[in-house]
Amino acid sequence: MKTILVDAVDTFDIEGPNGFYIFSEMQALLDSYPNEKILVTGANDEQFIEWGLNHMPYEVFTLKHNPEKADPAFYKALLAHYDLTPDDVIYFEHAPQAVQSAQSVGIQTYQYDPEKQDLKALKAFIDQNL
Repeated sequence: MKTILVDAVDTFDIEGPNGFYIFSEMQALLDSYPNEKILVTGANDEQFIEWGLNHMPYEVFTLKHNPEKADPAFYKALLAHYDLTPDDVIYFEHAPQAVQSAQSVGIQTYQYDPEKQDLKALKAFIDQNL
């Protein structure tokens, strides 16, 4: 069963007027799948707390900006950490450079638009690739 990799900040964990909060509709969508979910971020220790990543419902993976998600080495380290291959995961991410980076190591990746918050298109990507 494939693991769903989820861009953490600005996708699942979004900023509002009172700080960061979980996008509950996205969580409901993700919770409808029995697959393991891993939130993916580059947050350092300070950002991890500031953005509330210490209170997430799923495991959170970070390399603390060393390297950034725009570097394919980030995804190679993630896969190695969990003993996964690119075929074992799907991923959605909002940053174009991170999408290209993940795709360059063979991860099936969807570019999610946090402005549109199109969960129907996201669901279609997940359903087609699990």
